[in-house]
Amino acid sequence: MEFIDLQRQYMELEKEINEGIKNVLEHGKYIMGPEVQQLEKELCDYTGSKYCLTCANGTDALQMALMVLDIGPGDAVFVPSFTFMSTAEVVNLVGATPVFADINIDTFNLDPESFEYAVQKTVSKGDLKPKAVIPVDLFGQCADYERIESIAKKYGLFVIEDAAQGFGGSINGKRACSFGDISTTSFFPAKPLGCYGDGGAVFTDNDEIFQLMSSIRVHGKGTMKYDNVRVGLNSRLDTIQAAILLPKLHAFISSELELRNKWADLYTELLKYKVRTPYVPNGYISSWAQYTILLDDSEQREHIQKNLKAKGIPTNVYYTKPLHLQTVYLPLGYPKGSLPFSEEASERVLSLPMHPYMAEEMVTEICTALLAEL
Repeated sequence: MEFIDLQRQYMELEKEINEGIKNVLEHGKYIMGPEVQQLEKELCDYTGSKYCLTCANGTDALQMALMVLDIGPGDAVFVPSFTFMSTAEVVNLVGATPVFADINIDTFNLDPESFEYAVQKTVSKGDLKPKAVIPVDLFGQCADYERIESIAKKYGLFVIEDAAQGFGGSINGKRACSFGDISTTSFFPAKPLGCYGDGGAVFTDNDEIFQLMSSIRVHGKGTMKYDNVRVGLNSRLDTIQAAILLPKLHAFISSELELRNKWADLYTELLKYKVRTPYVPNGYISSWAQYTILLDDSEQREHIQKNLKAKGIPTNVYYTKPLHLQTVYLPLGYPKGSLPFSEEASERVLSLPMHPYMAEEMVTEICTALLAEL
């Protein structure tokens, strides 16, 4: 049993993927080839964003967003503590300071009240200028953008959607990668839409932001190839990866998102009376990058993981330590207990196998084995 069965997906899409790779090998346009432009257009069509720029990975996508908004030293960028390291480290990479806020334990996403409190505290302290917030669409579910964007507007902050795990999720029909001033996603292989290597994309409706990011993506290039008008990155998506992503995108739209929700619904039906299953608010659709339950504590989690592994059932923990307690961020001075829900989640979360190509028997087997350990 695989936690995410990419091999099975390849078997389903083998013909289309192989043909796409073969076409690239034949036309030889390995950098910024036609498949890249086609993918960007289709991603715009799907998400509803006006512009899409693919790039080398999801971390670069976030860094490009910060660079184009001219965020740097002396600026504060608000980040949920319960997320992957890249959301915060890009803030440091541009010279700004991450300010951590807590999550809503029900959704695992940025808590708007904690976010506003962090902004007020930063304003009161006066040593940093609040500049932006990066809400994360964790585990496939969009953050509470209605409240987050309202708070951001109140304090004059940019909103950068980190949809690395959220591609395909939506709120009342508005899809992930279309919220905020700039949205980003990742095509890391394990993501809801993943390539066979690294990849990412940036989305915006703003004409000026799009033009600036187009330059930043290619070393700060101006109108001429060797006229560099700003400092940028080397962050282009390889044409072969675009060719791989195109049939994957088509499958995601036609069947995979629906299948992810089918298996998530079955998990919830079988587990809801014994463990705390994921909460999806009314009007929200998750893309189920992970199916993550809450257990009693880390000891119970370790016991269950060990016994499920012995039965051939893989599990994972995302994440074992919140960002504000990571060694690199200890100098910022967040004491243990300062962001209690992020800390609680790190002690209690457990992610179960999730991918479109599961079967009812597989989900039932996993749930039966899990329930036997409770």
